[in-house]
Amino acid sequence: MSTLTQRIDRRLADLPTSLSLQWPGGRAGVSAPAVLLKLRRHHLLAHVASGRIGDLADAYVRGELDIEGSLGDVMRVAGALVGDPVRRGRRWPGLDWLAHLRSRWLHRRQRDAHQVRFHYDAGDDFYALWLDPLRVYSCAYYPSPEATLTQAQQAKLDLICRKLQLARGQRLLDIGAGWGALLVWAAQHYGVRATGITLSRQQLAHVGRLIEDLGLRGQIDMQLLDYRDLRPAEPYDRIASIGMFEHVGRAQMDHYFGTLQRLLRPGGLLLNHAIAAGGLDNDELGGGMGRFIQQHIFPGGELVHVTQVAQGLARSGLELLDVENLRPHYARTLWAWSDGLERQLERARACTSEATVRAYRLYLAGSAMCFERGWLSLYQLLGARPEHHTGSVRHWATRSDYPYTRGHMLR
Repeated sequence: MSTLTQRIDRRLADLPTSLSLQWPGGRAGVSAPAVLLKLRRHHLLAHVASGRIGDLADAYVRGELDIEGSLGDVMRVAGALVGDPVRRGRRWPGLDWLAHLRSRWLHRRQRDAHQVRFHYDAGDDFYALWLDPLRVYSCAYYPSPEATLTQAQQAKLDLICRKLQLARGQRLLDIGAGWGALLVWAAQHYGVRATGITLSRQQLAHVGRLIEDLGLRGQIDMQLLDYRDLRPAEPYDRIASIGMFEHVGRAQMDHYFGTLQRLLRPGGLLLNHAIAAGGLDNDELGGGMGRFIQQHIFPGGELVHVTQVAQGLARSGLELLDVENLRPHYARTLWAWSDGLERQLERARACTSEATVRAYRLYLAGSAMCFERGWLSLYQLLGARPEHHTGSVRHWATRSDYPYTRGHMLR
């Protein structure tokens, strides 16, 4: 028996869920496993033995292996094979410097636009198959265990509006506005004048149709624009950035928050809703999963720990007011998206490529697993641009529109 085969047998024996492998000329594992991997290339056995989950996922997208079994069982196997990236030791300090240089190269304006369009212009019909009717493509907020995805996304939109203390006549900026759900919700329910920006032409066209269909011309304005190029006639009362920060990059983080500080009026509020690394030293998921996501899903995406995000916010002169961790909500959201896609596989294949369907099957379920295990997290950071004044200290103690308590956030 070869050394590789022996390693394979040991890995299979240690898994919490039964896995069998089938490859040209060989087979390993039990006869009726929960998960079966059919490998068309012998070299893929080495990826199983070493826990290179990202390389196996890439092989699945390219059609070099097939998977039989539920995605829940597949992810239990994947999690056991790759191990916990958060618990691993500290990385070499020089990697931070290299990561900063790579980030500067990745996040030039033209490259950012290309990377965003690679993901979001995959096709509106494809996303509509598994997102909620409002097409909210970010973490939902489940107010109760019985809530549906649609209810949870509406609850999330309203939570953002309450955190921002939106009121009629205020000027709201939504950076990375997606398919316009927050713009429409805030305009219809809170009476704001909303501006959204995106780098996706398909999203721009979709929101334009929404504005016309809902009679919101003059109240909502959607632009194809990089946040670094925004030059409003006057600063905004409120700013929301929902699921866009992951595209900013560590090298641009200080400039990003500095731009938000410039765009926000003194005393105004901003909310930054973004995925964060689960640990201080695992900004890329282990087992090659990070590289798989970069290649097939989010080119240029970068994650940092929430403490680093808070530092960037503070360095720009913004005051951090409130932090909420929505990690378990995102695990549930991703499983809801995954289940929705699984129910629509044939329709998905009809409106996009087989490779795209395969990539998203693994991406959605794999991301759900990562949030379940704490390898990734999701935070909402509420901040303010402090208002400097010479009035009574007692009267002006808050220095912003933020009230003394959190009561406005709760129902």
